[in-house]
Amino acid sequence: MKNPGSGQRGTPDFLLLIMTLLLVGFGLVMVFSASSSMTVVSKKFGYDALYFTKRQIMWAGLGTLAMLVLMNIPYERYKKWFAPFLLFTVILLIIVPFSKGINGASSWLLIGGMGVQPTEFAKLAVILYLAAIITKKQEKFREFKRGLLPVMIVVGFIAGLIMLQPDLGSCAILVMCATAVLIAGGANLKQLLLTACAVTGVGALGFSLYLLAHPDFDGGYRMARFTAFIDPFSDPENYGLQLLRSLEAFGHGGLTGTGLGNSVQKLFYLPYAYNDFIFAVIAEELGFIGTTLFILFFLLFLLRALVVSLRCPDPYGTLVGVGLVSLIGIQALINMGGVSGAIPITGVTLPFISYGGSSLLSLMMGMGILLSISREYNRSGRSSQRTRETERRSGR
Repeated sequence: MKNPGSGQRGTPDFLLLIMTLLLVGFGLVMVFSASSSMTVVSKKFGYDALYFTKRQIMWAGLGTLAMLVLMNIPYERYKKWFAPFLLFTVILLIIVPFSKGINGASSWLLIGGMGVQPTEFAKLAVILYLAAIITKKQEKFREFKRGLLPVMIVVGFIAGLIMLQPDLGSCAILVMCATAVLIAGGANLKQLLLTACAVTGVGALGFSLYLLAHPDFDGGYRMARFTAFIDPFSDPENYGLQLLRSLEAFGHGGLTGTGLGNSVQKLFYLPYAYNDFIFAVIAEELGFIGTTLFILFFLLFLLRALVVSLRCPDPYGTLVGVGLVSLIGIQALINMGGVSGAIPITGVTLPFISYGGSSLLSLMMGMGILLSISREYNRSGRSSQRTRETERRSGR
């Protein structure tokens, strides 16, 4: 019997490929719209209206190349390659807290003059790791000591390294994404729930004790941001500024929006409009109707990716696909929720749309793997169709 990925391979899911490229293209348009008015009048950015757009195009090109390469590699090979990839990302995460970072953020590494965020690649590495371990252990995975406990220690260690940066948003995404893969992989829900409650309780207690001993932790920055989420008007000129400006963008957009490129909040009012708050610019320029259409398209994209994952005849491919869909969906939900004031702002990017090279590259790498998985389904589907046609002709 041939292993998945061997022999003649099927075609990739072109609908998913086209939808991915459309999202990336729309992201480039929005990055230009959200950043050009600021950079064209700024000496810091060389008075270049395309400053961020050109960099995002470069990352989009690298991401597209990586997606096409990974799409043409049988996905079964990633079951063997996850270990060096995971080890490499862990090493980078260990180095990150000792780096100078960018703009005061210690979650970045400067490599060859370019900023790289290892956390983004760690999310992908954890998905590949969990899928490989679960399919390797199979029924043994439901045993706590030999199954769930070891992988939770690994995931917890990586999440701890991310928290050292500190990056609460990415840490939450990693843990929720890992949980989705564990549940899809057949983990004992009772064990998973009890372990999660124990870890959460110990973590909350430890953090509370630390805050009592160090009331000025992080200059009170994170606690102030959380308080601003509850009542942004309590500090409208400081910690509540971003949320208030974002909500103003939503209100100004109204039903039909101000028109593409006509956002007011991006004109030095809304900080990082091209990055964390690009969804607010979308809402202002495209309005309620345009924003709703964008969300619907994003949901259709996730649905198609999930269908491709569930159609894979190999459990490993299915788990990798479920992990990737969870990663994109959860990150989008956290970004949109924070920008709209539904949840606290965590500073994560909107997948495929926000400016950010590491995020875009890692996500497109993930889509390349998912498209490789779709090729296995199409190969299997064509093989089954040929078998049915042969049997039908033989019956005649």
